[in-house]
Amino acid sequence: MLKLDDRDISILSILSREGRISKTDLARRINLSPTPCWERLKRLEDAGVIQGYRAEISLKSVASHVVVFVVVELENHRAEAFQAFEKAVAHYDEIVACWALGGGYDYLMQVVARDIDSYQRLMDTLLERKAAMARYFTYIVTKDIKSGGLPLAALLGSAE
Repeated sequence: MLKLDDRDISILSILSREGRISKTDLARRINLSPTPCWERLKRLEDAGVIQGYRAEISLKSVASHVVVFVVVELENHRAEAFQAFEKAVAHYDEIVACWALGGGYDYLMQVVARDIDSYQRLMDTLLERKAAMARYFTYIVTKDIKSGGLPLAALLGSAE
């Protein structure tokens, strides 16, 4: 793990909320001249701490959609079952996130689909592809309450 100081943490916190901030404004906000700020930014990018920059899109402004969380239980716990499921999931853009879990279920997926019918066709396809799924449970998001950047200051013990 890369050793981060308070300025690095400030850079990451600001970028996680404001990815389009200019480098000059970023330097000013962390009270550093532009060149050292840019060097820190480059070091964080080169180390893989900053993996990319994205726009946060308001889907409700551009397309009808449904967000679904799905917990998945596999048929068995052999390596082949995990590999088959993970390989199958990688092929679908509608599956925007997937996490392996410890505990009662094997995976948690976040799916964004056009509608419930599209979601169900995706799940039917996964079942047909022999993705090693024994069963799955669907949880439809009815309201977005909170989403945002990572709590870097709390995780890294920074004063910010």
